[in-house]
Amino acid sequence: MNPTWDSDAEPDPFHIGPGGWLRIAVRGTVLAVLVFGCLLLLLLVRLIERPLYGLRRPVTPYITQFVCRNAFRILGMGFSTSGQLMRDHGAVVANHSSWLDIFALNARKRVYFVSKSEVARWPGIGWLARATGTVFIERNPARAREQTDLFEQRLLAGHKLLFFPEGTSTDGLRILPFKTTLFAAFFTDHLKDVVHVQPVNVIYHAPQGEPARFYGWWGDMAFGEHLIKTLAVRRPGSVELVYHPAVRVADFTNRKALAAHCEAVVRACHEARLADQRADTR
Repeated sequence: MNPTWDSDAEPDPFHIGPGGWLRIAVRGTVLAVLVFGCLLLLLLVRLIERPLYGLRRPVTPYITQFVCRNAFRILGMGFSTSGQLMRDHGAVVANHSSWLDIFALNARKRVYFVSKSEVARWPGIGWLARATGTVFIERNPARAREQTDLFEQRLLAGHKLLFFPEGTSTDGLRILPFKTTLFAAFFTDHLKDVVHVQPVNVIYHAPQGEPARFYGWWGDMAFGEHLIKTLAVRRPGSVELVYHPAVRVADFTNRKALAAHCEAVVRACHEARLADQRADTR
């Protein structure tokens, strides 16, 4: 929801040889069949699910989760998690490094993303986002009440909403300050006593021999180029999710205090994991 984060250093060069192009063709084809084949299945199921259950989605989130879990198998990336999933009504907040975050977070937990409205118009990604129940928000104060009401409806329906408080993706080597705007929606009279928020870390481990920020997606990087690089790498890295204890919104005085707590938890974990990675490479 904010200008894209940029780095003082140029993106790291990545050479693709004949083997890399073969991997792109094979992995890319299988991934496309998985994603768009299951998207068609999801849309067909939703035709029945919507009139029967309305906001509730008892079936289609499992299709999304199936796609995301198997996407990492196709990419050859390792996938691991730690910590307990939140069972209460509420939202999940995470740091943001890459478009891969969406696959990772959906692979472990059935969630619905909160995204800027522009994403709905992006080719491919926009279609997937709309089909999987993404909540789109506008940077328009005149629609703040309407968007808060939508948050309430989705949260009280049992949806786990997920958003990235940094507002943009980074190189994966830092945590940007958490924006507090979306946290305000949790402090309405209908939500603050029943909603919890769970902080989550998304941590990438680069392929052997590649820079630590290999999976980061930032600045003016094109999605297509980043996808090709991810498909081409010979020995892919891995992604790790760390789920921290959920906190009750009512235990915090305001949105700033809640955002500060979540940021502190995510930042401390991220710095500790990066320190461990540096120690392992020495």
